[in-house]
Amino acid sequence: MQLTSVILEQLDREAELTRRALERVPKGKNDWKPHPKSMPLGQLAHMVATMPSWISMIVKQDELDVAPKEGRPERPQPKNSKEYLAALDDAAAQAREALQSSSESHLQTEWKLLAAGQVVFNGPRQEMLRDTMNHWAHHRGQMTVYLRLMGSKVPALYGPSADDQQFR
Repeated sequence: MQLTSVILEQLDREAELTRRALERVPKGKNDWKPHPKSMPLGQLAHMVATMPSWISMIVKQDELDVAPKEGRPERPQPKNSKEYLAALDDAAAQAREALQSSSESHLQTEWKLLAAGQVVFNGPRQEMLRDTMNHWAHHRGQMTVYLRLMGSKVPALYGPSADDQQFR
């Protein structure tokens, strides 16, 4: 099985799990956060919804600066689950297209992640793609903790939750 196929399968699986979590984001709670040092729910849900777009950036660009000195442009913030799901669908479609148009050899080429112009990762694209999938699952898990703390039902993801007894 080719690497692109493996990553595409994981993308589709993780997108479906993310969909389950984003469907549970309660309306009117985007500013809620469990601790002053935590990011607000809306910001976290938006990041979780759009993280697949990182995949297309890794495939299509040679580097990305996550903290450019000139700052990052403001993006419109979704306001409800329907908008988070639309953002997820768009980001996943972009990622799928990028992976389908890529090659095994391209995924082995060097890619750089920068922060304020300083290299923080330099290695094969395929390694960063795997790290991105793990990072996505991490933040989705963080979001489910927010959901629990707000009294929302937590979906089954990799197995049953207290609210959802299905196994995927």
